[in-house]
Amino acid sequence: MSGPPIRDGAVLIGEDGRIEAVGPTGSLAAPPDAQRSEWLDCAIIPGLVNAHTHLELTGFAGKAEEADFAAWIRRIRTLKEARTPPGFLAAARQGLADCHAAGVTTIADTGDSGAVIEALAEAGGSGIAYHEVFGPHPDQLEESLDGLRARVRELRRFTSARVQLGVSPHAPYTVSGVLYRAVAAFAAEQALPMAVHLAESAAESALLEDGAGPFAEAWTRRGIPLPAPLGESPIGWLDRHGVLGARTLAIHVVRASRRDVVRLRERGSAVAHCPLSNHRHGHGAAPLAELLDAGVRVGVGTDSVASVGRLDLLAEARAARRLAGLDAARALALATTDAATALGLGDTVGALRPGRWGDAAVVSLPGTADHEGILEAVLASGPADVRETIIGGRAVYRG
Repeated sequence: MSGPPIRDGAVLIGEDGRIEAVGPTGSLAAPPDAQRSEWLDCAIIPGLVNAHTHLELTGFAGKAEEADFAAWIRRIRTLKEARTPPGFLAAARQGLADCHAAGVTTIADTGDSGAVIEALAEAGGSGIAYHEVFGPHPDQLEESLDGLRARVRELRRFTSARVQLGVSPHAPYTVSGVLYRAVAAFAAEQALPMAVHLAESAAESALLEDGAGPFAEAWTRRGIPLPAPLGESPIGWLDRHGVLGARTLAIHVVRASRRDVVRLRERGSAVAHCPLSNHRHGHGAAPLAELLDAGVRVGVGTDSVASVGRLDLLAEARAARRLAGLDAARALALATTDAATALGLGDTVGALRPGRWGDAAVVSLPGTADHEGILEAVLASGPADVRETIIGGRAVYRG
């Protein structure tokens, strides 16, 4: 992603797991004892960066088919209630293996089981695990916040140079304004990145703008006071509660006005764009072109297998391309350099450059010769085309 394709190219990764050199094979002075991996008719690309997923939901593909979004969420909650802690860990391990098999080397995951950060740590993986917190009733503030603090203390033992812990106040339909403000303050105090599902559905907008719709009706049945004040867009409402900032990742952002896009840019917040999930749930098309034109940091994510069936990040990049009219290079960037930048990791992953982590994927190519044709072929590839995935110079998958 740093320049045109290099024919007969090679990447030299040092013992510290970082890239030492990139260039034509004959120009790299590799030590005689260097381990070598050679591939013909393939491209070595930066390890893909998945800006949003839920690996603890692995195994739920095809088990939540409800068309209504609120009903689908209730179904997911029921499925999670039946899964044990060992079951969540097994799901996270499988989900991470599926990511590696698809050429993904860095993930941004949200969940509340704690299983994904454990799976990342034991596999020597790379990514950010945002731990979710819930509590729509203002009276739940102390209980929810105390629980989050305790879990953060417990999960910090899994962090490393490659594995970060973050927090995720889930969504405006599951978190009160006072809890949002408190979690944002806690994240700033602890220097933790934050992620939030935001501006995803019409039901969410109706809740915050008019106090109406299925989420509002559910809150009323449960005796939960409606959000205050009403009349704000979801993005405006979170901004009012101090949630938007340079370390905030806004997930989905389907329903965003021009003013909302400006807010995101002014606050420095990033966006995880999940076009196939947005389509599956009938949320509509996010204003991707407007976000990119405004200079908002954007990366693509797969969301969970419960939404999209399988984790294919380049399929998301192709969908984003169609939505915003992007060329192949910019679409690929949404799954590499741009996604890394959106997550605050732009200096360490997302490109094959000296000094960055030695993360790469090897994908099969047809007999394509020219520059643009190679980019098109890489973008058109999928998990079945991945031959090897490398994290920090270590092969984590071989096809």
